Amino acid sequence: MTPTARRHRRALRTAGAGAGAAALLVLSACSSSGSDSPSSGSASASGELSGTVTVFAAASLQESFTALGKRFERAHPGTKVTFSFGGSDSLAASITGGAPADVFASASPKTMKIVTDAGDASGTPVTFVRNQLEIATLPGNPDGVGSLKDLTDKDLKVVLCAEEVPCGAAARKALDASKLKLTPVSYEQDVKAALTKVELKEADAAVVYKTDVHAAGDKVEGVEFPESADAVNDYPITLLKGARHTDAAKAFIALVRSAEGQKVLTGAGFLKP
Repeated sequence: MTPTARRHRRALRTAGAGAGAAALLVLSACSSSGSDSPSSGSASASGELSGTVTVFAAASLQESFTALGKRFERAHPGTKVTFSFGGSDSLAASITGGAPADVFASASPKTMKIVTDAGDASGTPVTFVRNQLEIATLPGNPDGVGSLKDLTDKDLKVVLCAEEVPCGAAARKALDASKLKLTPVSYEQDVKAALTKVELKEADAAVVYKTDVHAAGDKVEGVEFPESADAVNDYPITLLKGARHTDAAKAFIALVRSAEGQKVLTGAGFLKP
């Protein structure tokens, strides 16, 4: 090989090494950029959800929403779902009063309207389930309650939800339609409190939702009554303005409305919208 040829070969090797080093620098820069890039909102750069979703929900949703929350967290490891259950009117008042929440699920359009009228809902609420009333009695139904009229017996201790609460408003509607007068021993601020009175044997019967009788298992016995068909409650759900983790909150609402969510809810005794 001539001196000129040897010099040309060395030049090619040097150029190739330089190009390889440059390529490694480019790849290193890309890798560094991908791993250090910040995420925004409640979704990471890879599209994974993150953050805590705070859900305010009607007391009657406690069992089914708790189950759905666990499913949601398993499906999205970077998330957490926290709940505040109670009377829909109290929850609505808390939201309009500035309580931090991402999602509101109400037991009636009337209580949802409190939130929408205040401008605290993001978008239009959507009905995701319906619920029907049932009479809860002591196990074995020792007083032989078989109808709504039976609850007017002065010897029975009956509990109703407060009339400003959706279950109380529905009970009042059913009683008015039947032209029945009933004086309860107490009015409770949510449906779980009314049911607890029967579970603790502090009352003989309570007008609650079918879902609550279902959730109580053998602690109570349910008695259906035809007037309940005239007082079925629609349950709306909405994303709230000021939600801190919007993407995750929307995904939770999507789960509630999905076939999987509906299966959990109908399994708890809710009716499809």
